[in-house]
Amino acid sequence: MNDTRTNPRTNPRAFDELMALRGGERPTPGEVTISGSDPLFVSPFRIGRTLADALAARAVAANDLWELRTGLRQQIGVDVRAAAATALGGEDMTLARDAAGAYRPIPVSPDVEHMASLTQPWRTADDRWFVPHFNLPHLERRVLDVLDCEATPASVEAAVRKWKADDLDEAIAAADACGGVVRTTREWLAHPQGAYLAARPVVEITKIGDSAPEPLPDGSEPLAGIRVLDLTRILAGPTTALGMAEHGADVLMVTAPHLPQVPPFVRDTSHGKRSAYLDFTQPDQAARLRELVADADVFIEGYRPHRMEAHGFGPSDLAAVRPGLVYVTVNCFGSGGPLGARAGWDQVAQAVTGVCDLQGQATKAGRPQLTPVFLCDFLTGYLGSFGAMLALARRAREGGTYRVQVSLCQSAMLVQRQGLISGFEDAAGRLDPEEFARYAVADDATAYGDLKSLGPVIRMSGTPPHWSRTTPRLGSSRPEWIPR
Repeated sequence: MNDTRTNPRTNPRAFDELMALRGGERPTPGEVTISGSDPLFVSPFRIGRTLADALAARAVAANDLWELRTGLRQQIGVDVRAAAATALGGEDMTLARDAAGAYRPIPVSPDVEHMASLTQPWRTADDRWFVPHFNLPHLERRVLDVLDCEATPASVEAAVRKWKADDLDEAIAAADACGGVVRTTREWLAHPQGAYLAARPVVEITKIGDSAPEPLPDGSEPLAGIRVLDLTRILAGPTTALGMAEHGADVLMVTAPHLPQVPPFVRDTSHGKRSAYLDFTQPDQAARLRELVADADVFIEGYRPHRMEAHGFGPSDLAAVRPGLVYVTVNCFGSGGPLGARAGWDQVAQAVTGVCDLQGQATKAGRPQLTPVFLCDFLTGYLGSFGAMLALARRAREGGTYRVQVSLCQSAMLVQRQGLISGFEDAAGRLDPEEFARYAVADDATAYGDLKSLGPVIRMSGTPPHWSRTTPRLGSSRPEWIPR
């Protein structure tokens, strides 16, 4: 395959960039093996290789924790095609057993199909392109109110065509809805938000308080005894917490019964976790959540920027409750900048950073296109758990309370730094049955039936990542920690 580049400068591979953030001595030769190659999907991006690099970096961070426990290190392996397939989520990668006992693909959720049909690049009045986002009913309603149209592709297309791109962008943001102007990579890097993110690391780890060093609890896995509160929904945040569960952490998902969810996304990012209901807008339940924080090690949130601070659960609030906490924030636009307070989704990040533009150009679609998978979501999740584990290692060695920040836009920029490939036009788009079987995990008697899913694709010689408990029903556990 022929390589092209998104810009003329030479960039380090994603794995090298992440190892530079980790610091210290690099893994010894032979510790990490990344095999296989792109493409799995009809896309010019190095989707598999970038995801494999992020997963390998996450495994190195887990290895660092294992070495702190035991003085030993493990061999790590990641296959590029399997890593790419993780970005499919449940599509083709989760099977359900039918009445005859055969495992078959689960049909795409009508809600997801509806969202995808509307969340596309649409041409504006000034012949630019805009991606409005329609996930979750209340956010869809806000977009439709701005556009003054029906929830059909034809109606949305006609409505967007009446707006200039920048005017629509401002109107959507003012309505606390989600969307983004499609920009080229060059336009994004020249935009104040793109320039802000380009000057910052792809994973930001900041010490926000002092505390004594904390040795890792006893246990037979890298994250055994580590307690994680997962206050996230819909892919990137839940994937961050899933990565920690796969290395042995006790992960407690906390949501409220009234909050909207996307059931297939819940199903496919809840493996190995527990789930409890707490509504932090209610004083008594907020008090219980603070009690959980006091005994937690990691707190992961993916709410709209500043929403947690408004309810007394911001980083400084929880640093006072639990010195030594690792506070992980997952969002769209990053840690600051002029757009930093906006909410967003995978498709919005693809639009604004140049991914949409490059995907459309490479496929000769004649218009911007989204990638075939939720690329930014899953990559951001892998980076989030990588950052959380780096912070836990620092806490063990030198103490401190830490904030970790990852974003969908930073992930989109990281993918572009890996350069582009050609020769992807006939890519399969999925693993073949033999490849899938190599990683498949059976999960019987879940709230969703008997499942067979693409399991953890990281290979570690001593403590292979795995799911220690069945996929839970939301709210099925009490809001309490398992005794260490």
